[in-house]
Amino acid sequence: MVRILIVDDQELMRDGLATILDLREEIDVTGVASNGKEAFEIAGELRPDIVLMDIRMPIASGVEGTKLITTAYPDIKVLMLTTFNDSELIFEALEEGASGYLLKDMPTDAIVQAIMTVQSGGMVLPKELTGDIVREMRRKQPTEQINTVPEIVKELTERELEVLNKLGLGLNNKEIAGELYISEGTVKNHVSNLISKLQLRDRTQAAIFAVRYHITDY
Repeated sequence: MVRILIVDDQELMRDGLATILDLREEIDVTGVASNGKEAFEIAGELRPDIVLMDIRMPIASGVEGTKLITTAYPDIKVLMLTTFNDSELIFEALEEGASGYLLKDMPTDAIVQAIMTVQSGGMVLPKELTGDIVREMRRKQPTEQINTVPEIVKELTERELEVLNKLGLGLNNKEIAGELYISEGTVKNHVSNLISKLQLRDRTQAAIFAVRYHITDY
């Protein structure tokens, strides 16, 4: 059973989600919080497996709460609850260690599946949403502010660069394997190698790297 903490400043959303998820036999809602600071304090007491964290909240935002939790309790995973308009904050949260994001109006089954994916060590970057968010971020970013691709990228092989491109678009290993006509095991090896070469923490950081440096344009 996965123990989760739900964080949202809207009581109706917070309690409603808690009630719905607590009905699932694979989920145990251990507590709720109304902002990032409170989430950090409660997470320290209850030590949930996963924190479902809203992004926009008073006192301390979800991004701030994510940073506090992932820094102090790296064993606790954070999954963001967002809206499409939160594109910039989503990537800030991922940079602070969040394991992915979900739209608040997703079906309960999709939320539960995302929780189980994160619990098993995966990340949740919905492909269709990530593509939209990448385009939105690109639209908002003035041409003169586009980041120059670091020299370290030249250490990647052509195939590793292709895999990095797909990571930035939110694809999982199976989807990448299908698009590049290679095995999932090979994809996993490429992901591991490119993370090592780029000196990144995990595949979420690799996806952020791909978006920030427009690898997704390749």
